[in-house]
Amino acid sequence: MPSTTLPPLGALRAFEAAARLESVTQAASELHVTHGAVSRQIRALEEALGQPLFERAGRGLVLTATGARLRDTTGAAFAQLQQTWTSLRHTDAGDTLVLGCSASVLARWVIPRLERMGQVLPGVRLHFSAQESPDLQPGVDAMLLLGQAPWPAEWQVLELAAETIGPVVGARNAQWPALREQPPSALLHERLLHTASRPQAWPQWALANGLDPQALQLGEGFPHLYYLLEAAVAGLGVAIAPEALVTADIVAGRLIAPWGFVATEARWCLCHRRGSGQEARLARLAAWLKRELETV
Repeated sequence: MPSTTLPPLGALRAFEAAARLESVTQAASELHVTHGAVSRQIRALEEALGQPLFERAGRGLVLTATGARLRDTTGAAFAQLQQTWTSLRHTDAGDTLVLGCSASVLARWVIPRLERMGQVLPGVRLHFSAQESPDLQPGVDAMLLLGQAPWPAEWQVLELAAETIGPVVGARNAQWPALREQPPSALLHERLLHTASRPQAWPQWALANGLDPQALQLGEGFPHLYYLLEAAVAGLGVAIAPEALVTADIVAGRLIAPWGFVATEARWCLCHRRGSGQEARLARLAAWLKRELETV
């Protein structure tokens, strides 16, 4: 006879992950257990119910009608548990928000503004998570990133400013005097510094200036934007960067932007999960970030 008592939470968690990911293997990876452990938990649920939750379809799994009902219920229940847990964790942790952003944005834009932010937003304390992946990792409340739609459906996206990019040259660059009065097309004859994290930057700039992206000559590449800009400051070549990340260097005379900046389709955004319980504080943070970006 099917059991009328609730099954163990672990079994429901294993089923929910397998149903959501449509894979026992991926569920096992997400839960950090073995494939066999997830399979046993699902079999235990099926035995307790007296009916199957999945059917085989080739190499994959397809939910039965019973499985689909249980998936919807467990998914909603675990989402509610996550939201409640997150709310309780923040209550215990005070006003600290965990903000994820790339190391380049953190070093070149956020850190120089922290003292001013503390004065303007005394009730918002931040802990930073430097990450290159544009994903909301577990434990991260929000992400400050450059990106464009479409966004994940579960994200709340607060747009802050349009992105503008442009070529920059270090003041110590030996080629600078020869390039000083040249049009943008002069860069077609230069070996351009670039970064793997922003492969679209030079082609976007070329198109905005009526140039053929295929005519660009890419020189030395760097894994992150931070290293790229340090190379430009050192006079190693012409780099391209978001305007917000080089404004301070331009004002200080370390970098020069003789060809100006052009807008892209990307946006500076503050992204967080819907229903996080942190909307009010994140809205205040977003408003401050937007004002700062508008002063570029």
